[in-house]
Amino acid sequence: MEGIDTVWIDEFIDNALFEDVRDGDHTSLATIPKDKRDKAKLLVKDVGVIAGVDLAKMIFAKVDPEYQFEELISDGTVIKKGDIAFYVECNSRALLMAERLVLNAMQRMCGIATLSYRFKVEVEGMDVTILDTRKTTPLIRPLEKWAVKIGGCTNYRFGLYDWIMIKDNHIDASGGIQEAILSANRYLKDNALDLGITVEVRNLVELHKVLEVGQVTRVMLDNFELPLLVEAVDTIAGKFETEASGGVNLHTVRKIAKTGVNYISSGALTHSAGSLDLSLKVVK
Repeated sequence: MEGIDTVWIDEFIDNALFEDVRDGDHTSLATIPKDKRDKAKLLVKDVGVIAGVDLAKMIFAKVDPEYQFEELISDGTVIKKGDIAFYVECNSRALLMAERLVLNAMQRMCGIATLSYRFKVEVEGMDVTILDTRKTTPLIRPLEKWAVKIGGCTNYRFGLYDWIMIKDNHIDASGGIQEAILSANRYLKDNALDLGITVEVRNLVELHKVLEVGQVTRVMLDNFELPLLVEAVDTIAGKFETEASGGVNLHTVRKIAKTGVNYISSGALTHSAGSLDLSLKVVK
């Protein structure tokens, strides 16, 4: 769980339980004795990569501090239908209160981790880093980016606050690409901020303008066709980090990596991931 904001996770669990439970799980309150305890298993019904086991522990700890947890499969492991990821024993009412939150979160995280793993495999052995983006579900970005890391890819910026990224709208609104770069550098100096600067270029003309002014960390080559991408990487010649974006999917990512770019960013890691089928079953 290195790098995970546990304070945010704790608040997320509280808010998610409130959304679902409010003044009580009336079905369980009406049908299950207060002191009853049960054991359940997390059953895998799909193929992919497991993610969210550590989160599940935190959820069960929240609803029953005396819970017992037997982890059989750790986050990041390839799974198949029929696998059992873990057993949990706790108060029966607490178990059913936590069930849907655990499944909803884990199914989403598993889907993202699985797709991230497939991207990682596509560029295995190549000197390139696959990055996620801000194309995430509002209010659960930390969970989705956690899943990206579990799947073997890398988190880019978490928000607008931790990296300067000058994109097409910034360029058009500021009067030009060089003006935007110079303004960004002045802003960082005036506010004593130490942030990386990525500038997006849409063609070789804009690239040459960037090379004239410099003062950036990374050049994002947006929607470049492969021959132009090769030319752009050669033109930059290691002066700045290079990043390819746009049109990145499992069918294109290896071809893009072969151009020599340092980074490939893909919103697909989060916005195009599905969910893996899991279920939590009481062991009789």
